[in-house]
Amino acid sequence: MEIPMHARLDAADRRPIVRILGTHGIPAGYGGFETAAENVALHLRDAGWRPVVYCQANGDGAIVEDVWNGIERVTIPVARDGWLGTSLFDLRSIGHAARHRDVCLTFGYNTAVFNVVQRVLGIRNVINMDGIEWSRARWGWPRQAILYVNERIACWVGDALIADHPVIEEYLARKARRSKLHTITYGANAVADAPTDPVTALGLEPGGYATIVCRPIPENSILELVTAFSRRPRGFRLAVLGTYTDADPFHREVRAAAGPEVVFPGPVYDPDALAAIRFHSVAYLHGHTVGGTNPSLVEAMAAGNPVLAHDNPYNRWVAGDGALYFGSPDEAADRLDELLASPSTRNSLSVRARARHAEEFTWERVAGQYEVLLREIAGTASAIPTPSTITEGSA
Repeated sequence: MEIPMHARLDAADRRPIVRILGTHGIPAGYGGFETAAENVALHLRDAGWRPVVYCQANGDGAIVEDVWNGIERVTIPVARDGWLGTSLFDLRSIGHAARHRDVCLTFGYNTAVFNVVQRVLGIRNVINMDGIEWSRARWGWPRQAILYVNERIACWVGDALIADHPVIEEYLARKARRSKLHTITYGANAVADAPTDPVTALGLEPGGYATIVCRPIPENSILELVTAFSRRPRGFRLAVLGTYTDADPFHREVRAAAGPEVVFPGPVYDPDALAAIRFHSVAYLHGHTVGGTNPSLVEAMAAGNPVLAHDNPYNRWVAGDGALYFGSPDEAADRLDELLASPSTRNSLSVRARARHAEEFTWERVAGQYEVLLREIAGTASAIPTPSTITEGSA
């Protein structure tokens, strides 16, 4: 439930404030950064902070302030789409936040040039540096150049820099002081049970399919995995989630490579439905070749999925011994033989995946690490006052 501006938390509230910028806002319904912002904000709320999350809306009009589940929101409308709209939203968010001089937590460095405002005004700012975004070929060289420049600016203006993977921290250490760097991963809630309706609604049978859940681009090895799966009958279906259109040459190539057991159910955005689809999947195929800690991989592990992952340092550190690995379509086909033919192998991988998730990737652990860092940056005493009880709109 939303609470109007007049019912917002009292101005005399003495809790430490953190302003969370750089995402589309909460409740999460867009991507990994939004899910992280929501979970970190909820944790901080319960730990005695006063989180304020900036949210992007489409259209024109005035800024709207309200409270959602005890978290203050500042919703800023922008009339443009895409990068230009996001950049305008970031600029307006930073301008609004700068008037209050509270510590900031910024997700992403895509518009770090605007974060110079906080640096000049002496406002403490923690920046989550995401992956090495500028290196992704899909952006094209003009956007890659913009991202590269903003990455360098973020390394300068950020008071602390968060890497979501140790390999990303090592990369950033070549560009920023080591004392600024902190590895904090991505989290997911463990899935111990789930309904079957979201599965059967897609025409799938619980326990009778494997999944691929990712953006349909070449760097995610979708073509290689679909080709490997389609080499011979598997006795399982492969559900490739996402939007695949005839207008995109790569999408057409993936669909042309798909055998009769491969299906394309389309995108699934509802988090509960996606969790159910993961939970009832016999395996998860993860072809990501770049980036740090990938949310989709973490969420698959949280659901106990046996994983077949591309063999690179990012995936190796995240999944550990809870996955089988491949480096080529031939290796992927061999590992699929091993995985799909052996229930004992799948069970062993599932147990290890859950153990690795519980060790490193719970939201309690991840959001707790954010809190420790924010206390350090804000100079906040460890004894944070207990928040006032909020009845309207509380979870």
